[in-house]
Amino acid sequence: MPTVPSILGFGAIAIDDIAYVDQPLSAGKGKVLQSTRAFGGNVATALAAVARLGGNAGFIGWLSNAADDAVLCDLIESGVETAFAPRHPDARPVRSRITVGSDGDRFIAYDDEAMLGTAPDFPDEVLSRATMLIVDGYAIRSLDVVARARDLGLAILGDIEWSGGPATDRLTALCDHLILPLGFARTATGRRSPAEMLEALWSPSRSAVVLTDGDRGVYYRGRDERGLWHLPPHRVAVVDSTGAGDCFHGAYAHALTRGGDTAGRVAFAAAAAALSVTGHGGREALPTDDQVRQLLASANAPSAAGLNHAQLDTGT
Repeated sequence: MPTVPSILGFGAIAIDDIAYVDQPLSAGKGKVLQSTRAFGGNVATALAAVARLGGNAGFIGWLSNAADDAVLCDLIESGVETAFAPRHPDARPVRSRITVGSDGDRFIAYDDEAMLGTAPDFPDEVLSRATMLIVDGYAIRSLDVVARARDLGLAILGDIEWSGGPATDRLTALCDHLILPLGFARTATGRRSPAEMLEALWSPSRSAVVLTDGDRGVYYRGRDERGLWHLPPHRVAVVDSTGAGDCFHGAYAHALTRGGDTAGRVAFAAAAAALSVTGHGGREALPTDDQVRQLLASANAPSAAGLNHAQLDTGT
């Protein structure tokens, strides 16, 4: 049996049918310029990002027991360990149809009637050999496994984009590294400014709360830093924003396994996500560690600034 990777994850794994159109999505319609099929999914893409960066990642959600299953083969080709994943003949990926506008923005329509948790008896022996677990909103189907991982000392990194009610609240509470899209954070907290959202989501059990906001940058709070922070975006040529958030999660996880403070992890993840939008689909432009470090070292790399009281009051 292979070595258990330091970063494990379970959640969405998808096959995406992507159409690129010649108009922004706000135009309402546009001509299809290119169509393609690609592999995606929140956790699967995050783990592929870890592997691309040189880290050790393993998918432990349900997979088909067919040796030639397409998503299984893609994970293996992406450098993600699958030996510890439970198998089931009915396991299948999420199927998504994605429209990408001329400005790189996208709309995702998906069918998620699939097995997206993990085995309820997933062994502690495997979990205890890892250092962190990446989960998305579908982990509400396997909350006991997430809770056991937390009790075993794993860092839990949560990528949550929608609410399934009280189960999502419990999942959110289990995540010590909570990384959310700002739009969902606004809905979940009822607050309107990033600073207010960070405060509402903070708890003594958190190590970090991070809110990603696309081309407006990242807002964050960490246990090892004072105050609330905003990191402006890198300026890159956007081709397709699909999977940028997933890449952010994977890069953050990879940076966490190497130590350092919240600011360093967020800066690394933001740079990786910026590079990921320069190619098509969620996987084509996943960066290497060297590429991320080169972007961080560039003269126009952004620097984080503290959120002031005016921003707290007005949401600017």
